[in-house]
Amino acid sequence: MTAVIETRGLRKRYRSVEALRGLNLEVPEGSICGFLGPNGAGKTTTMKILMGLIRPSEGWASVFGDDIVGNSLGRRSRIGYLPQDPAFFPKATVRSTLRFVARSYHTGSRAAINARVDDTLDLVGLTERAGRKVNALSGGERRRLGIGQAVIGDPDLLILDEPSVGLDPEGRHDVLTLLDGLKDRMTIFYSSHILDDVERIADHVVIVNDGTVVEQGPMEDYLSGGIGIFRLGLAHNGEVAVDRLAHQPWVSATRSLGDGYWEIEASDRQIAEHELLRFVHGVDGTQITELRPARVDLESIYLDLVGATSATGADDGA
Repeated sequence: MTAVIETRGLRKRYRSVEALRGLNLEVPEGSICGFLGPNGAGKTTTMKILMGLIRPSEGWASVFGDDIVGNSLGRRSRIGYLPQDPAFFPKATVRSTLRFVARSYHTGSRAAINARVDDTLDLVGLTERAGRKVNALSGGERRRLGIGQAVIGDPDLLILDEPSVGLDPEGRHDVLTLLDGLKDRMTIFYSSHILDDVERIADHVVIVNDGTVVEQGPMEDYLSGGIGIFRLGLAHNGEVAVDRLAHQPWVSATRSLGDGYWEIEASDRQIAEHELLRFVHGVDGTQITELRPARVDLESIYLDLVGATSATGADDGA
């Protein structure tokens, strides 16, 4: 798949602090990519570099195939951006806020701009709040207004920094539903500490820690055992079969789950998919009652990769 965002060896230093340490990142076109990592991992710094708001100290990055150092205005016109703490004029109405932003993107008639504002209000579910002042909106409504500002230019790429931080469950649900509805229109790259939310809507994941990528790839590969974990149910001679499996070079570990079930971790998933069934069938008297990729949750993967860091809260800006 074509990469909308790509970085190689990206580094950023703030005096004595190195926020990014050789970041290698790829975000496929048309994906909803969850950008995960503990506070200070480098998520916000990465997003600011991609937006052209700050320059990298070393390395290379491209958006839409263009180097981020050049053609900044042309690239930004194709990107919608929502910072973690978006600023609004508190006494402006929702409609006037969106109209102000729309004029930056559209040079058509007043009627055309108003039509674009109406479409955006409908898209983010704020039509009934169009005449309300920003300071009278709920937290979830303000967040949807921020997304409205980011998408009113009809971008090809939407970059969101913690779009659901600080929201109650209803507000988070509204934001996630909105993002899910946008996935067929643009690539979405967003950071979050709420792993359940990312697991719900993202189809691609990038996990960073200490300024570098520690894992990235399609979400389903991880949740369905893409890291090579299989659930195996055996009747008759199960212990014998698993003991023999444990000595195979493509088996990393075996764990008993009780009641005739085991978890088999393979060092090579493709080899395991071809050899596991054949090997177990070769053990006399063994009957297979179940064999499938083990589904794991994103939180388990995350904690295995970055340690027991907090899965809630806000990024500290690095």
